Amino acid sequence: MATASHPPPATGTATIEIQQPPRKLPDFHANVKLKYVKLGYHYLITHLLTLCLLPLIAVTAIHATQLNHHDVINLYNHLQYHLILVTTITFITIIGFTTYRMTRPRPVYLVDYSCYRPPAHLKVPYQVFMEHSKIHGAFNESSLEFQRKILERSGLGEETYLPAALHAIPAEPSMVTAREEAELVMFGAIDDLLKSTKVNPKDIGILVVNCSLFNPTPSLSSMIVNKYKLRGNIKTFNLSGMGCSAGVIAVDLAKDMLQVHRNTYALVVSTENITQNWYFGNKKSMLIPNCLFRVGCAAVLLSNNSSDKNRSKYKLLHVVRTHYGFDDTAYRCVYQEQDSDGNTGVSLSKDLMSVVAGALKTNITTLGPLVLPISEQLLFFVNLVARKIINSKIKPYLPDFKMAFDHFCIHAGGRAVIDEMEKNLELTQEHVEPSRMTLHRFGNTSSSSIWYELAYTEAKGRMKKGNRVWQIAFGSGFKCNSAVWEAVRSVKPSVHNPWNDCVDNYPVEMVF
Repeated sequence: MATASHPPPATGTATIEIQQPPRKLPDFHANVKLKYVKLGYHYLITHLLTLCLLPLIAVTAIHATQLNHHDVINLYNHLQYHLILVTTITFITIIGFTTYRMTRPRPVYLVDYSCYRPPAHLKVPYQVFMEHSKIHGAFNESSLEFQRKILERSGLGEETYLPAALHAIPAEPSMVTAREEAELVMFGAIDDLLKSTKVNPKDIGILVVNCSLFNPTPSLSSMIVNKYKLRGNIKTFNLSGMGCSAGVIAVDLAKDMLQVHRNTYALVVSTENITQNWYFGNKKSMLIPNCLFRVGCAAVLLSNNSSDKNRSKYKLLHVVRTHYGFDDTAYRCVYQEQDSDGNTGVSLSKDLMSVVAGALKTNITTLGPLVLPISEQLLFFVNLVARKIINSKIKPYLPDFKMAFDHFCIHAGGRAVIDEMEKNLELTQEHVEPSRMTLHRFGNTSSSSIWYELAYTEAKGRMKKGNRVWQIAFGSGFKCNSAVWEAVRSVKPSVHNPWNDCVDNYPVEMVF
């Protein structure tokens, strides 16, 4: 497991350091040959059609080179006698190609995106967090100690951000300060996006905003329309209460709208509001979000105009959404409620990780056939048949998703979520590095976290043309949603990349 080191906690507290025993190394001599056999198998299956066509292409080429002038004239004369047939075939081909072009989904391109980086004075080191919590007076000693332990084990670093209202003493959670936070993060992200893309706000035809816990009137989408004077016939949507996976839902909605409205831009804004949703009580399950959630926002510009392809960063390939709300345990595992004293907060159930595992399994079962190479699908199918017919005790075959994706953006919901994904999908440290480092630097920024992770990958110079990215997020409801992108070009970090000021300091070593 990854390790992190943090500055010593405040005086009078104990340092907690938990390390797992090192994993036993595999027998490389026993596995090396099997490794190359598997690679050869994947290559054979992936290029099977090409390998089968090569002999046919070779024979055709040989015969073509043996044609002389008289053979060409005879072929031309033969086609003249079948002019009606040739014309009919040509006409049908043109009609079929035109129908195919008109009915196939229009490609959706990600022109650019921007992640908001708050000002330095909003940083909240551990000591400041604990001091403010103690000064507020709402938390008893047991709750304060609980929050301290959660912070130390959370994977968050010393430079995450909280809104100005929670830095005030006493805290000032109100509608006014919540609006101020929303305006700060949304306008900050959108301003940077418009500067980098040079898109006229009047050219934006679709606006989708998602924020789960802050739903004012007028809506957040109206707030953006008013600020940037967007056009009167813009299609606006405001998604609330849909949890940390709502960013993918917003992209999916924008994608569907771009299939209907041609030659336009869609602006997707994903954020969460901390100010009015801080929990000032002593119920342990409702204190955890205080320790994990931090300020963040992402603004994404999508286009269905083919002229934007060359300047875009990514092309959207797939969106797969899984809803687990039919299960009562899953439905209540992330639940907003009031405690016995009337304090409102979000409660996280002890069943959360088992629910995440179940939702993930359902999601990748749908996603797998869309993204996995045929070789992996065949191995999975053979294993399934063997388990059903021969022996049910045969170990299930877990497809290797590393063969489908080059980069992984796993929602930075918490260290346990990232650990579970790393373990279940057999990912490497580098695969989960963007998620761990985002959690460390920015905390859980809810639906925008997958964009901070993508920005990290770009800042490290790892995004090459043709690379595939898997964004996967989990949210209340319970939902597991995936988005798959392909890099249109080798992507360099933008001027407004949120990691530009600190990318050389990462990755950091993690110790728990």
